[in-house]
Order: sequence, then structure tokens, then C-alpha cells
Amino acid sequence: LDSENGSIGILLAVKALVQLVFNPIVGNVSSKLGYSIPIAFGTLSLFLASVIFALGNSYASLFVARAIHGVGSACVCVCGMSLVAQLYTEPDKRSKIMGTILGSIAVGVLIGYPFGGIAYDIVGKAAPFHILTVLCLMILVTSSIIVDEGHSKWIPLLTDRLILVVIGAIWISTSAMSILEPCLPLWMISVLHPKKWQLGTVFIPDSVGYWIGTNFFGSVAYKFGQIKIAILSLTVVGVSCIVIPSATTVFGLLLPHFSLGLGIGVLDAALVPLLATIVESQCESSPNYGAVYAIQQIAVSLAYSLAPILGGELVPWIGFPWLMRVMGLLNLVYGPLLVY
Repeated sequence: LDSENGSIGILLAVKALVQLVFNPIVGNVSSKLGYSIPIAFGTLSLFLASVIFALGNSYASLFVARAIHGVGSACVCVCGMSLVAQLYTEPDKRSKIMGTILGSIAVGVLIGYPFGGIAYDIVGKAAPFHILTVLCLMILVTSSIIVDEGHSKWIPLLTDRLILVVIGAIWISTSAMSILEPCLPLWMISVLHPKKWQLGTVFIPDSVGYWIGTNFFGSVAYKFGQIKIAILSLTVVGVSCIVIPSATTVFGLLLPHFSLGLGIGVLDAALVPLLATIVESQCESSPNYGAVYAIQQIAVSLAYSLAPILGGELVPWIGFPWLMRVMGLLNLVYGPLLVY
């Protein structure tokens, strides 16, 4: 089973690798075309990826679909968060709204895993993707054109110490989750011997935790200090990573998985809105948020591209338990760097 980590890790990582390349491109394009056109193009890309997922039966077709998915995600994530930052200028309200938007990712996972598994078992692999194609078309038809203005330069953002440290925190916490995707199921099969339905639901607790963290802690983070809450969140993520390999049963994974998702969700709810505030402090008039959220998405893409590949290659050398312990220690050590 350890030999399968590599191929699975590459398939999971290709989406993030493509997104990594397209994030800065989308950030630049949005400063010229606005946010609505890239969002529409991203939705169209997701439609195409869903079609290929539905029709493809080979590793190559899944690889291509994942790559196209990365293009769509770059467009939607960068411009979507930028648009929210533009529409909600009050920091406290922005924190709450962005937390809700980030929570929608967890909702997608909560619905997607069980729905995809049940639909696959009852009517076949293509069914859930056919539904996604219809949803993408509905979004394209109902999307409204939003006029937006403003420009943002990359160099001031990339030389701002606070932005770099914040981006680093997002990257290292997200890596803790992404490294689990190819490695945890295979470790469970070899060590915990789970039932098939347990494999399909193993990531639900962290999705619930992420949803709670993003939806209910945005305003809390703004009230008590976004940096302080982020440091606490990194501590929770680090401890959770260290505890996960200690589980002796599938049910023993529930609490550390939940706390891992909660920590990442609270951190995102605290730091993602903070990036918009930093951009506003640098721009005197009509800031464009495309660049900073492109940088943020680059960090996320790096996490979801490098971590699965590295994790898949390191497991045969150091084992899954030590891999997670190292990841946990990195999160714990990084926390103090946020003190600005």
C-alpha cells in the first residue's frame, strides 16, 4: 500500500500545481478586467472538468480533469475573495462574511464525500458529476456582471513582512490537512483495518471543524485580536497532527481530526480578512484585492501540491506517524513568528 502513496499524491497534487501557476495570472488579469469575467471563466472550467470526470475512465483523463479543475479554482478563489473584500469594507463585517464564505468550502466537503460515495454506489461514477455540470451551467446563466475598479502592485505586498508571515501561516496550516489526503486512508487500511464506509467518512470531522471555525470565529478573531487567535489556532493544529497517529481505532481519529479542521478554520477566519485590511493600509484609493488574494491562493496551492507529493514519498522512509509529528512541530514552532 505504501507504494500507492506516490501515484495518488501526484493525482491529488496536480490540481493544486496548476492552480499555483494560474493564481498570479488571475491576480494580474483581475486588475485589468475586473472580477466578474475571471469568475465566469472559472465556472466554465469547472463545468468542463465535471464533464471529463463523468466521462473519463483512465488515470490520464482524471489527471486532465484535475488540472482543469485547478484553473477554475484559481479564477473563482482569487476573484471571489477579492470581490467579497471589495463589497464589505468594514473590518468586523468583512471578517464575518469572509468566514461564512470560507465555511462554504467545508459544506462542499460535508455534502460531497457522502453524496459522491452514495451516488457512485447506487447509479455509478458519472452521476454526481452530471449534477455538478448542471449546477455550473445554472451559475453561469444567473451570474451578474459586476463592475469593479482599482489596481494593486505586487512588489509592496511581497516585501511586506506581515503579509509574508500571514501567508506562511496559511500555507503551513493547510499543509497539515493536505498531507493527510493521500497518506491517511492507506495508513488506516494497513493499521486500523476500517470498514469501507469508514474510509469514506474519515474526513468529515475535520470538515465540520473547519465549517465551525470559519463561520463562528471571524468576529471573535476580530474582537480579541486576529494575530493572537491565529497563534492559538496553529497550536491546536500542531497538537492535533501529533495526536492523530496515536489513534488505535477509527473512532479515535474523530477528536484530533475535528480539532485539526477547527484550528485551520479559525486561522483562516482570522487571517484571510486581515490581508484585505493590510492592502487598504497600503493603498490610498480604491484598492484592488486581486494581488493579495492571488498570493494567498498561491500559499494554499503550494500546500495542496507539495504536501501530498512529499508526504507520499516520505511515508516509506520515515512512516506516517513521524510524518505527522514533524508537521505538528512545524505548526507549533511557526506560531511565535506571527508576533509582529
